[in-house]
Amino acid sequence: MSYAQGGGLTDTGRATRERIRLEAVERFGRRGKNREIAAALRVSERSVAPCLA
Repeated sequence: MSYAQGGGLTDTGRATRERIRLEAVERFGRRGKNREIAAALRVSERSVAPCLA
């Protein structure tokens, strides 16, 4: 199944996803560990794995 540009989310859902993403970036900047960041943001550990590309 393919989704439109927004990934199948509403505007509110996209805003929430972006807020969580930015919070994860900030926590990585403070040298947070994946497990701690994921728990704090209530997402999977895989979701917060840093992208080095």
